[in-house]
Amino acid sequence: MPDDGQNSAPGDPPIQVSLLTGFLGSGKTTLLNRLVRHPGMEESAVLINEFGEIGLDHQLIERIDDNTVLLNAGCLCCTVQGDLTRALSELFVKRMKKEVPEFHRVLIETTGLADPAPVIHTLVSAPLVSGRFALDGIIATVDAVNAETQLDRHPESVKQAAVADRIVITKSDLGGEAAIARLEQRLAVLNPAAPRYRAVMGEIDPNMLFDAGLYNPRTKTADVRRWLREEAYEAASHDHGDHHHHDVNRHDSAISAFCMTREEPINWDAFVAWLRILIGQHGERLLRIKGILNIAGRDKPIAIHGVQHLFHDPAELPAWPDTDHSSRIVFITRDLDRQIIEDKLNSLEEQARALNG
Repeated sequence: MPDDGQNSAPGDPPIQVSLLTGFLGSGKTTLLNRLVRHPGMEESAVLINEFGEIGLDHQLIERIDDNTVLLNAGCLCCTVQGDLTRALSELFVKRMKKEVPEFHRVLIETTGLADPAPVIHTLVSAPLVSGRFALDGIIATVDAVNAETQLDRHPESVKQAAVADRIVITKSDLGGEAAIARLEQRLAVLNPAAPRYRAVMGEIDPNMLFDAGLYNPRTKTADVRRWLREEAYEAASHDHGDHHHHDVNRHDSAISAFCMTREEPINWDAFVAWLRILIGQHGERLLRIKGILNIAGRDKPIAIHGVQHLFHDPAELPAWPDTDHSSRIVFITRDLDRQIIEDKLNSLEEQARALNG
């Protein structure tokens, strides 16, 4: 829930966390198997369900304890054992005590049927975790061979792709170019802003998957344009329109992705009231929201980011990224009409203006 907007990003950013999600059989394990061996995964820690699932070569690992191994690529690999809060806290303590090598990124593999929201809830709300770790992005694997059927039949697979910051199309050597082109068009409508990459047998450069958050850990500055990518939503609305939203046999027919822009500064109290109403009435339908706001009476922009009922504290950015000072909020929603969202904010702002004379 938003506060008064005074929060600022810390000077020393927390450890970046990425979630690896994807439907059953979509190639998460194959991708992870390659990632943990890649030199680009140095100074990273990976949390998985079981060591055996990613087929670690025991000649290439050093066991630190029953739950932690060190790969020769310099990547830590830990089992979660069902309690993410405890796993992250223990890993952080080991890092502080120098019982494990320094790491600056964590990659968490979820199960094939997992909803990313509970993991994000842990990162945002657990006191032992939220001050030390921060969500960088969500990576979703999509099976080039079976994705069309999975997206039609399983709403979990639609949600995983819809909320992702990066989409990896796996088995791209088996899917056929025409089928993959159709799949990419469908994914572009479902989630316009997420870059899509193809992978064969999990081969991909880790640098393509990470640094998806607002704050670039390399430059330690806010990169609003890269994070928000609002131009992708505008392009998608022109290129694709709403042609698929009438097909009741597709689970993604209920998903909408759009960007709401406001040229005039926004009243902060009205905005907070609007967001509380949206969360209270439609939280499950707000798959993802992120934006940059021009708040009346403030010189610096405010960044917001939320998933369903869960919102990070708003962050005041050091400066506007460019000369465009309009408020831009991107939405991915399920069964929630854009007009309902806009009308409610307009109504609350009118009330605020009336109260303030």
